[in-house]
Amino acid sequence: MKLRGVTKSYGGVRSRTVLRDVVLEVGRGEFVAIMGESGIGKSTLLNVIAGLDIPDAGTVMLDEIELTALDDHRRTEIRRRSMGFVFQAFHLLPHLTVGRNVRLPLDLLGVDPANAAQRMQAMLDAVGIGAMARDYPRSLSGGEAQRAAIARALVHEPALVLADEPTGNLDAENAAEVLSLLREQVKQRGAACVLVTHSAAAARSADRVYELTTAGLMPRDV
Repeated sequence: MKLRGVTKSYGGVRSRTVLRDVVLEVGRGEFVAIMGESGIGKSTLLNVIAGLDIPDAGTVMLDEIELTALDDHRRTEIRRRSMGFVFQAFHLLPHLTVGRNVRLPLDLLGVDPANAAQRMQAMLDAVGIGAMARDYPRSLSGGEAQRAAIARALVHEPALVLADEPTGNLDAENAAEVLSLLREQVKQRGAACVLVTHSAAAARSADRVYELTTAGLMPRDV
C-alpha cells in the first residue's frame, strides 16, 4: 500500500486541512502504527486508504492499483476482496452467530458454502475461539469479541488490514493479547497492516510507528 502526497480538507469557505502531503508505504507482512492526538485526522486517513474518502490531492495505491482513479463501484469491490477491518467497537452483527459473522466476507465474495464453513472454522481456531462458532456476540467477552473481529478481518486473506483503535475497549491484559494475536496472524498471512491508536503500548507492537500532525506524517519512537 502506497500513499503519495495525500491531502484532504473539509468545509467550504472556512475549510480545514486534515491531511497534508501524507506519504506512507507499507509492504506485505509489515505492521505499522499511526498515532496522533484526538481529532488530528487518523480516522480520515484510514478512510482515504480504504477508498471511502477521496483525497483532494495525491494518490493511494494498493498492489499497483490506483484507488483514487477508480469509481465507487470498483473501490467497493476492492475493499470487499482485498481489505479487512478491525474496529474499536467490534461491529459484530448481533443477529448472526460468531461463525456467520466471521464467514460474512466469504459469503459476500460468493465462496462455496462448504469451503466458506471450513475456512471460517480454521480461522476461529487460529484466534483461539474455535468452540464459539455457534454462540452469539452478546455472550462474548470484549477480548473474545475482538478475536472474532480479527478472524472476520482475515478470513478472506486480504492484502491490507486496517485497525482503528482495536484495543480501545479492552483492559490492559486483553489488549496485549489481542495485539499479539493480530500481529501474529497478519504476519503469518503476509498482509500489510495499518494500526491507528492513541496507545503507546499498542504502538510498540508495530514494526514502525508514525505520528500524524498538522504538518504531515512523521516517524516516531515509542
